[in-house]
Amino acid sequence: MLRITDARTGEPVEAAPARRGLTRVEAHATGFDTTALRVLLVADLLVRALELGGTPVWALLSGERDQAELRAGAAALGIRPFEDTRDVGGPGLGETQVLRVAAGGRAAPDAEGGSRVAHGGVWVAVAPVEAGPDPAAAGDDPAVLRFALLARRRDRPVRLDAATLGEARDTLADWRRAVATWAREPSRPIPDEVRADLRAAWEDDLDVPGVLRVLRWVRTEPDLPDGARFETFAYADRLLGVDLARDLGSLA
Repeated sequence: MLRITDARTGEPVEAAPARRGLTRVEAHATGFDTTALRVLLVADLLVRALELGGTPVWALLSGERDQAELRAGAAALGIRPFEDTRDVGGPGLGETQVLRVAAGGRAAPDAEGGSRVAHGGVWVAVAPVEAGPDPAAAGDDPAVLRFALLARRRDRPVRLDAATLGEARDTLADWRRAVATWAREPSRPIPDEVRADLRAAWEDDLDVPGVLRVLRWVRTEPDLPDGARFETFAYADRLLGVDLARDLGSLA
């Protein structure tokens, strides 16, 4: 069961108290910048993690400014589309939980300076992004930026300098090559303990760096069959969304 820290109390709560009950995830962004994109990315991860656990999710984007830029930037990062809260009238569709994702320090009922932000729900705080001297170092693959943001816990600031983006680019390239190689081998089931470790990581306050540590172990563990490595990376990418299988069929 996914547990997430409520920024108002500092206490962990169940993200979906009723597993099959509808959960609403709201991303709150007041304008377009990289921190706002990180807020949308964390909301996207919440949606993915809940769906992997069998919970139906309703994803909404709240904000008055730069909506077109936010949606375009989100799409480039592989963030699935949000509905617009301005098109939603009255109460939700019988949801059993509301998760409101916002930049750290803004997790309060008047976070957007108006009455549109409802009281209640669980507030999920996202730390800021400190752009480095050359954020364009991510190159022409938006997944590099997504991976760099994923590599840091959501409650800790991340600096997008050339070194951070270069490490993300190199790791993605290595993992994609490996996945393409493993895909040639017969499929093997994901070991039960590996699946449990992956889920334990992302269900612990959305610890995505913990997920990446499990994948690094799977990448190098000599006793795992390649078919199991492939299935493990494909499964984890349902959460990560960085297109780890992109290079399938590209190797000679």
